[in-house]
Amino acid sequence: MLADTEEVALTFEQSTIGSNNAVQTTRIRHPIALFFHLFFKSMAIVLYLFSTVFYSSFITIFVVLIIFLSMDFWTVKNITGRLLVGLRWWNHIDENGQSKWIFENRKGNQNNLSVLESTTEASIFWLALIIADLVWLTFFFVSLITFSFKWMTIIIVAIILSVSNTYGFLKCKYGAEQSLQGVASNIFGRQMIRSVFEKIARSNQQNQMNDQQ
Repeated sequence: MLADTEEVALTFEQSTIGSNNAVQTTRIRHPIALFFHLFFKSMAIVLYLFSTVFYSSFITIFVVLIIFLSMDFWTVKNITGRLLVGLRWWNHIDENGQSKWIFENRKGNQNNLSVLESTTEASIFWLALIIADLVWLTFFFVSLITFSFKWMTIIIVAIILSVSNTYGFLKCKYGAEQSLQGVASNIFGRQMIRSVFEKIARSNQQNQMNDQQ
C-alpha cells in the first residue's frame, strides 16, 4: 500500500517586508551549507574513482563509500535543502500506524511574508543533485558493460540515495504548486458553475415577470 503524501509550507528564514513574493539575491548566504552540499558528493565520487589507490580491501572501500553516501543523503535531505532552496521532505508514522510522506515548500506560505532567496545557491543545489545522479547512472552502465558486478552494489546504493533526494525535492518544488493550481482550478470551476446557475435563475425570474405582465 502506498504511503499518504502531504504538502505543507515552511515559515522559516523569512523577512517581514509585507510581500508574499520571494526576494532574490545572487549573494551566497549559506557558504558552510553549500560547502557540505558539494563536499560529500565529491568525496564519494572521487573515492569511487580512485578507491584502489587509497585502499586495497573492497570491504574497506565499501564501508567508507557507504558512510560518505549516507552523510550526503542526510545532509542534503535535512539541512542543505532547507537552507539553500527552502524545501524539505520527510516521513512519519501517524496515530493510525500509517506511513505518511511530508513535502514542505517555503514558498507556499500564506503569511504575507517575503522570503530572501539566493539564486546562486539554488542553481548550485539543483545542478549538484542532477550531476550526481547522472554520474552514478554513468558508473552503473559502465560497470554493467565491463561486468564489474561487485561494484554495482555500491553504485545501486548511491543511485537509490541520490535519486531519492532528487525526487523528494522535485516533489516539494512542483507538487505543492500543482496542488495550488488544482485548488485554483476548483475555485474557478465553482465560480463558473455558480455564475451559470445565477444567470439561469435571473432568466427564469424575468420570464416569470414577463408572463405575469
